[in-house]
Amino acid sequence: MVRLMYKIKDEWGVFLIKLARTAIEEYLKNGKELEPPQDTPPDLWEKMGVFVTLNRYNVPPQQALRGCIGFPYPIYPLVIATIKAAIYAAVDDPRFPPLSIEELNKITIEVSVLTPPEPVEGPPDERPNKIKVGRDGLIVKKGIYSGLLLPQVPIEWNWDEEEFLSETCWKAGLSPDCWLDEDTEVYRFTAEIFEEEHPNGSIKRKL
Repeated sequence: MVRLMYKIKDEWGVFLIKLARTAIEEYLKNGKELEPPQDTPPDLWEKMGVFVTLNRYNVPPQQALRGCIGFPYPIYPLVIATIKAAIYAAVDDPRFPPLSIEELNKITIEVSVLTPPEPVEGPPDERPNKIKVGRDGLIVKKGIYSGLLLPQVPIEWNWDEEEFLSETCWKAGLSPDCWLDEDTEVYRFTAEIFEEEHPNGSIKRKL
């Protein structure tokens, strides 16, 4: 199976980051979901998966996370999915208290545009050989449990492929070795990632 990557132009990445910040600010100030801007590029109306990550500025990656929520599957147009994910990451991530408007200027925003997840096929013990740290994100599913980690996470934590699988199992609320079970489903995806270099500052491509 050929894995296709969306080609997100750099200027679209800048647009999405600024959109996410504006959406958070509008919600924190007025409690309203931002309407998609009239100048939204037509391609950003395509349905794509996306995650918005909020990080505390000037903090080591392992301690920086302030919120991360998104849509693994392409169920919304990208412009709408980014608005929703940004708001949810700011106020609905159960791991953190809601972001305050004062705190908004102390966080950087990261937008990850995802390709549709595809199954990692073959015997479970071969799964580490069929994924690649620095390229793939992972989803693990077993029964009612599910967990997802974005491609940048194993890089930040210096994990190898087996550790990445184990940590995704843990994220799903499962035992770290559940990826070796036949009834555990593992999916991979890739992402194009853009991030602010400092709060409300210049924007660069991360992956």
